[in-house]
Amino acid sequence: MTKPTAIRPPRSGAPDPALLPEGLADRLPPRAAEAMRVTRAMVDAMAAHGYDPVQPPLVEFERSLAARMAGVSRNRLVRFTDPVSLRTLAVRADITVQVGRIAATGMGDAPRPLRLSYAGPVLRLKGNGLEPEREQLQIGAEIVGADNVAAAAEAVLLAIEALRAAGATGISVDFTLPDLVDTLAERAHPMDAETVDAVRHELDAKDAGGLTAAGGEAFLPLLYATGAFDTAIAKLEEFDRAIIDGGALGTRIAALREIAALVGDAARLTLDPTERHGFEYQSWFGFTVYADGLRGALGRGGTYRVMGQAKAGHSAHDEVATGFSLYPDPLIDANALNGGDRIVFLPLGHDRAAAQQLRADGWRTRAALTPQDDGKALGCTHVLRAEGPEAL
Repeated sequence: MTKPTAIRPPRSGAPDPALLPEGLADRLPPRAAEAMRVTRAMVDAMAAHGYDPVQPPLVEFERSLAARMAGVSRNRLVRFTDPVSLRTLAVRADITVQVGRIAATGMGDAPRPLRLSYAGPVLRLKGNGLEPEREQLQIGAEIVGADNVAAAAEAVLLAIEALRAAGATGISVDFTLPDLVDTLAERAHPMDAETVDAVRHELDAKDAGGLTAAGGEAFLPLLYATGAFDTAIAKLEEFDRAIIDGGALGTRIAALREIAALVGDAARLTLDPTERHGFEYQSWFGFTVYADGLRGALGRGGTYRVMGQAKAGHSAHDEVATGFSLYPDPLIDANALNGGDRIVFLPLGHDRAAAQQLRADGWRTRAALTPQDDGKALGCTHVLRAEGPEAL
């Protein structure tokens, strides 16, 4: 047996080999186990509704990741040069874009609507003050070929069910209309592109003074059409009736009411029609999901368009889609801290049949390897006795 090489301390000025890049971290027990459990629970919930899983690669050509959907930012991508093709590669920052590519290419001839699910890590170029983590677990589902009320309601309900299956409670869903300003600028309030951008910015900031200065005084009522769904949708209807060419938002308001009715009491519903944070490529409908006791949003979804793939003799055409992405890391952390894992210590010479039955009943077991092994020190909660598990 060769003698192990001694670990030498790093030379002065050299990076510590134990350090990880900023924003990245190991998942250790029990968090790693909880991440696997949450992933299984969510993917199983989606599979039960007919969603087939896909597993796109972690890295693709940058052009493919950045050009499949309008609004996707290249600034989020970690990029590098492929030594084989000499083309620019990128680590995915959003799996939804990859699912769009799969739907348009490898599954372009599959019957629609096409229901696909996925789970895997994504990497951002850098974090921010509120979310310093650069790597996140993303789990989601997409309906390719439909963006109607039924598809939107199915996406909302499935996101709620997946979160509940993973242990989330007190779920609330906030509806939004990502293309609201564009819709109004086309019909009721014509504006040039510069004014549209300024109005969007001030609505995002919820700044009444800035909105007026930007030429968006007519949009001030939208700042107050927020809150509990029934109250907020009534205020949005008042705004819609009051504007020039009243009724410009009529179909969208009706759709929101239908979706809310289909969701029913599955979650608390709120409305913020001008919210655009995190909605890079969504079209007429968007939603954000929250849960009690967990920081920030757990996910977002909505309707969008996938850029089509040209075929022989046919030009490319965009395809509508509806879906959601969940980022369950806060839920994983909370569940892991709550503990509750039952591990039975198996002394040397234990009854193997009894231990097998415990595992079949949902217990975890950890067997002694030497007479000196101590169950409590090894993190066990119980020890196997002749009469069964006994608390330590």
